[in-house]
Amino acid sequence: MSKQKFIPYKPVNIDATESLYKSEIYFNWLDKRRSIREFSSKPVSKEVIENILKSASTAPSGAHKQPWSFCAISNPEIKGEIRKAAEEEEYENYHSRMSDVWLKDLKPFETNWEKPFLEIAPWLIVVFSRSYDMDDLGKKLNNYYVKESVGLACGMLLTAIHNAGLCALTHTPSPMNFLSNILNRPKNERPFLLIPVGYPADNCMVPDLQRKPLELISEWYE
Repeated sequence: MSKQKFIPYKPVNIDATESLYKSEIYFNWLDKRRSIREFSSKPVSKEVIENILKSASTAPSGAHKQPWSFCAISNPEIKGEIRKAAEEEEYENYHSRMSDVWLKDLKPFETNWEKPFLEIAPWLIVVFSRSYDMDDLGKKLNNYYVKESVGLACGMLLTAIHNAGLCALTHTPSPMNFLSNILNRPKNERPFLLIPVGYPADNCMVPDLQRKPLELISEWYE
């Protein structure tokens, strides 16, 4: 018998009818999630953000290495530094780095290089991926499927934000190395996502978009 410690799994037992009902309710609720760029400065408690991060940390990961770090920022000076650095990168993106096709695809969103939401939103969550870890003696410890694991955690993070009645934006002002410098992160970490979190501004508007229907995103082999 394996010497590895195992504990009994305790499933949530529901019947088929309730399962169908819950799956439909969950989809209808999650389908209301939208990315926004118009945030309110209304405060969000640290305790709410703590619960959101704990929820994200329940994500599966390669060999249970949990190769992520979540930096939660409410300090106005640090948010100001992040905005300044992000806008410098975004200015270059919009004026020289992005292709004409890319800029055309962004037109329906009416975005530009200015990112005031980085200071207005009460919290910024910066997600870092950890390519490896270190033990107490400074020896490198392997992490596995890092991008996949961190991506899963980010999905659960966004769901937890929505569940708390808050809104978010998955922001990637590439390149994002400035985040490592401003937050003084260790060399084994790489910035993965910059996520403003808060309540929507009064009269917040979002593009009138439609999600792809199920038949375009699925194949069935029954």
